[in-house]
This record gives sequence, structure tokens and C-alpha cells, in this order.
Amino acid sequence: MSNEHTLEETMPDFAKVGQPVPGFVMESFDPTEGGFCEVDLGALRKEGKWVVLFFYPADFTFVCPTELADLAARHEELKKLGAEVISVSTDTKFTHLAWKTDERMLADVKFKMASDPTGEVSRFFDVWDYDTGLALRGSFVINPEGMLVSSEVNYYNVGRNADELVRKMEANTYLKDHPAEACPARWTPGEKTLTPSEKMVGHVYEALND
Repeated sequence: MSNEHTLEETMPDFAKVGQPVPGFVMESFDPTEGGFCEVDLGALRKEGKWVVLFFYPADFTFVCPTELADLAARHEELKKLGAEVISVSTDTKFTHLAWKTDERMLADVKFKMASDPTGEVSRFFDVWDYDTGLALRGSFVINPEGMLVSSEVNYYNVGRNADELVRKMEANTYLKDHPAEACPARWTPGEKTLTPSEKMVGHVYEALND
């Protein structure tokens, strides 16, 4: 993506791996500062940040705090990889504040908790449940160029594993600097990568630099 104009022209209607993500702005609660702020995906892209969006159904529920606590335990590793971690639900920023204050499992949560009450962002990432008005459990990784490079969606009753999210980030950050290589299943830093055919490398290179 050469510039912002091109990015806007090629924006898909729904999130697709390999396609750009709009510069959504969401009101948020910042546990680190203890106040409210805005999360601006467009601004994060200009800063060259990786972004991890972590959608979940609702505050004050049973599975959700276990997921956010698990994510909080790996937050520092994700930050060292250059990622801005943002949790997202359809609750308001005020509900995020109340839940963070009330729920002991969230004591170590330091990432911003974004609010999507209209479901606009949830609909774009195709995690919006029209019957309930809630978001399914979706994890998305956006690279510094604003392209979606990883997508995972679970139903309400299956929690995620932050270890795998960290592994995906490790692989994606490695491949950004080594576009001629590919990471096999269960790859972790230091392990051998694969070298695809020249034809495949050409296609990947073109896609990354389109």
C-alpha cells in the first residue's frame, strides 16, 4: 500500500486476511492511566504498530475474564514484539471501568479496553451476532501497513489460548523481515523455516508490497 488514498480505495466491506483494515476510532478505558481515551487504528498504523484486536462477548460474564486474564499474562511479550493489544466488546467504556474495578481476575489487565456499542467494528470483522448484539470471540492481527494477517473466531463457549496468539505474532514479525521464508506448523523462534518456490515467493512479495 503506497499511500492512504490507495488504502481507502481498496478497502473491503468485511475483514479479509491479506486485505487492509479501516482506521476505526473507538472510545476506550485505559487501565494503565485509569481514565478514558480513544483507540485510533489509523494513528497506530502511522506509528508503525502491529495491532492485536481481541473481541469478546461481554463484561461481567464467566468465560471472558479468564480470557482477558490469560491475555494479560502474555501482554508484555506481545508489547516487546511491537504490538498494541486492544480488547473489544459491545459494552460501553463506563461498563469496562466498572468491570475492571470489580473483577479480581482483571487485576493485571493493562491493555486498552475498547467499546463498540453500535457493532460497527464487530460487523466489519464478522464477529457480530445479530441475534444477541454481542461479539463472538475473535482474535485478529494487523501488521504495521494496516493489513490483516491473522484471523481466529470462536463461538461463545470456547475460550482462547494466548500462547498461540503470541506464537502467531512471533511468526508474523519474523516473516515481515524474512518475506522469502515461510513458517511451518508449530514453528517457534529459532526453529528452521521453509523456503517456498521462487514463483510462490514472487506472489507473496507482490501481495505484501501491492
